[in-house]
Formats: sequence, C-alpha cells, structure tokens
Amino acid sequence: MTAHPPPNLMEEAMRWFGPQDPVTLNEIRQTGAAAVFAALHEIPYGAAWPAEAIAARQQEIAAAGLAWRVVESVPVHESIKTRTGDFERCIEHYGVTIRRLGAAGIRVVVYNFMPVMDWVRTDLRHRLPDGSEALRYDPVKFAAFDLCVLQRAGAERDWTPAQRDAARAFWHAQTEAQRRAFTQQTLDLFPGVRLGLEVADFRAMLARYAAIDATKLREHLRQFLAAIVPQAEAAGVRLALHPDDPPFSVLGLPRIVSTEDDLRAVLAMSDSAANGLCYCTGSLGVRADNDLAGIVRRLGARIHAVHLRSVQREPDGIFLEANHLEGSVDMPAVVRALLEEQAARRRANRRDWQLPFRPDHGHMMLDDFKRAAPACPGYPLIGRLRALAELRGLQKGLSRGIG
Repeated sequence: MTAHPPPNLMEEAMRWFGPQDPVTLNEIRQTGAAAVFAALHEIPYGAAWPAEAIAARQQEIAAAGLAWRVVESVPVHESIKTRTGDFERCIEHYGVTIRRLGAAGIRVVVYNFMPVMDWVRTDLRHRLPDGSEALRYDPVKFAAFDLCVLQRAGAERDWTPAQRDAARAFWHAQTEAQRRAFTQQTLDLFPGVRLGLEVADFRAMLARYAAIDATKLREHLRQFLAAIVPQAEAAGVRLALHPDDPPFSVLGLPRIVSTEDDLRAVLAMSDSAANGLCYCTGSLGVRADNDLAGIVRRLGARIHAVHLRSVQREPDGIFLEANHLEGSVDMPAVVRALLEEQAARRRANRRDWQLPFRPDHGHMMLDDFKRAAPACPGYPLIGRLRALAELRGLQKGLSRGIG
C-alpha cells in the first residue's frame, strides 16, 4: 500500500483545563482535534511540576486518543517578573519543570510575561444579535474598576474626562450585587485557576510595580530567559511567549509584548530556537497597527504555537470576540502565511515543520447554554467546535495552492 505524505495543514488542537473541565477529552476528540494544549493548573504558581503528575496527565490524555503537544501554560510567578522575594527559587523550579516536560517528550511550552493580570475583559456574556454570547472589553467599564474599586493613585490621568464621567455613571447605576459580581469576575480572570484574590491583594500586587517601567520589565524578561533558555535547549523544549492581552497598558502596568517591535526585541534577547513565540491573532489583532500576516512572514521561523481568533474593533476602544472568519482580523491572509511558513519548514527539513494550533475562545451558542459553565470564560464546547470546523475548511481550501 502506498504511504500518504503527512498533511499540509497545521495540527488541530483544543485547550483542555484538566479533569475538572466540563468539556471532556472524549468530546474534544469528537471535534476532530488530534491534540490538546493543557497544563497542571492544580500546581501552585512558582512550584516545580512533579514528574509523576506530568506522566499521569500525559497518560490520561493519551488514553482518550489525543496527544499532549503543547503545555499552556507554565505560569511565570510574579516574583520573577518583579525580581523580588524568592524569585531565584521560582526560577529554579521553572527550570526543573522545563527539564521534566522535556524528559516526558513535550516539546512546546507557552508562557506569558504580563504583569499582575493575564488578560482583561469586562463582559463575559455579551449578547450578540444572533443570540450567541461573546467576550467583550469596554474601557469605560474597566475604568470603573480602576477608579471606583481599586481607587488607584494616578488613575485619573489614564482616562479621558469623558471616560471618567461615563465610568462613574456606569458604577452608580449598578446594584450592590452587580458591583460585587463585576469586581469578583475581574479579580478571577486567570485562565484555568481561581487565585481567590481580594481587592487588597490586587492592590498589593500592583504596588510591587511602582518602580518597574517597560524598560525594567523587559530586562527582567531578558534575565529570566538567560536562566531558562539554556535549560530548554538541553531538554529539547521550545518556549513560546504569548502576546499581551490586550496589547496596551492597563492599570498603569507596563506591557512589553504588544507590537512587532516588541516581538523582535524578545527574540533578540536570545538567538536560540528555544526562545520563540506563541502567535495569537486575537491579542495582536486588537491593535490596528499590527500587520498580522506580515508578522508571520517576517518572524514565522520562531513561531512554535498558534492561537487563532478574531476580534471586532469598535469605536472608543471597545473590542469583542468575533466569529473566527469575521471581524477585524484578515484570517485568510493569516492562515495562508502560516501554511506558507509550514511549507518553507518542510523544504528545509525542519523536524518541527508542523505548527500546532487551536481555536482561541469561542461564542456561547446552542447547547452550550445547557451545559455546565466553561472552565474558563471563552472556552465552551460548541462555539469552539464551530471555530475549528471553519478554520479546518479555510486551511484545506488555501492549502491546495501552497506547495
């Protein structure tokens, strides 16, 4: 029988948040995905992942007929970002985790270097005209959190007079229960984990950045990579840095992974292939000045994992999660660039020629409303199934014209 060549498409995956995820591995396999992006969310930030726990999770995933290709994420402890407290011990534990993942045969580790908040949304169930629900960011509502909840020193300077007035009007229109719910959802937006933060805890985390600007945070990232990249190289692991979400400063905090120039600066910190990128069209696509397809063409050799989603940019700084082939992201151009990057890797006989990708976020729709709440906002089953099917069809159509 004639052997068929490997497919030209990217490897399809879904994010899975572990045994507590209402979306099961069996359901993920039925979507057509071959792999998962997963992590050991039960391990506290800063602790080393036990080899036994890695092996057990790997076996659980394999038993469902799936592969654990990408770890998303091994969180970088706040002490590493600020280089305070026991940051040296946390870096040591991070290296141990990387070595153990490499020994288990897992080759890609996604991480981020966003201070305090992994990502920011203000509406977790924004109703769309077709009845489905999407994540949304409204700067006026986030200003209300900043001005009325945190009461952050200097916050007034970060918002326009119109935004400040609208934020206070929004806040005063909420009931006490609505205020508590909005505050808690903002404090809880850490993918896959609930840290149980109170407002006082959050203020304390912000205070650690009082003397850290973008230049200093960038230096802290460089020092982190200097310690971890050699260990990743030795373990056969490729690090994939996720962009800022959203790609601009929030709460006065520096953001250093928001533009193509930022990505170039990160890659220049170490020329090693182990120092790479997680390419997220949703995060980068919030900025109209980011040339998404161009970033792939220029930096694609250092992309190790891919998140595909689209956002709809609206006036006054609002953005929401759009359907994956709609919105402000030119998804066909992006996917074509990614498939061309894969083709170039195959011609160069790169062992890592095939890019793992997953649909990132999805709308709540259909029977998603009848299921238990997603493990993390933006990760329902059917909304992501629709996204994966659309992206699969787009890839197949485009791949016919790509060598």
